[in-house]
Amino acid sequence: MKNIVLQNLVFLLATTVPLWGAPQSFDFKDPKGVNNVVFKLDAPLESINGTASGISGTVHYDPAAPASLKGRIVLATASLHVGNPTMKEHMHGKDWMDVAQHPEIVFEAISARPGAAAGDTVTADVTGKLTVKGLTKEMTIPVKLTYLKDRLKDRFPQKQGDLLVIRSTFKIKRSDFGINAGKAEDKVADEIELNLSLAGMAPR
Repeated sequence: MKNIVLQNLVFLLATTVPLWGAPQSFDFKDPKGVNNVVFKLDAPLESINGTASGISGTVHYDPAAPASLKGRIVLATASLHVGNPTMKEHMHGKDWMDVAQHPEIVFEAISARPGAAAGDTVTADVTGKLTVKGLTKEMTIPVKLTYLKDRLKDRFPQKQGDLLVIRSTFKIKRSDFGINAGKAEDKVADEIELNLSLAGMAPR
């Protein structure tokens, strides 16, 4: 009798565990180059708006267990762009982003605290480490995660798989990361607003 009960328990576990799912690995290097970060610095004399599209990285996500989210998003600093060529040259230079010495901005997600859910979308507060110009700060940012099962083919008709869409808006201070701290704040605000629009793919 005990053997029968044990066999039934093993069978139940074997058939149930897969239903819980497991984290998928989503690649955020977008062949289309659509993934982007929009940044804004609103100083008293000038408002600077720009974009960056050199994004890569991997995020591990299980839609059935959003709190398990882990991953790493990388932004190539050379992809930072503003419309004014002279301003762009200064931004890439040693006093500001120092692209030659610090080619990457990295956010490494450590933990996630899920909030409201609606359909395939979950909001979460994601805690991680942001590294800019060699300085690392721990911070928590609000994130909206949308899991799109079997929708990879809608972006790339030749591929099968799933998508993970990430949206986030948050602020940092350039003075926290040694970006020409305390200088030219009447034209270049200390506070930087960031808007992330990213989609990662998990092919099958």
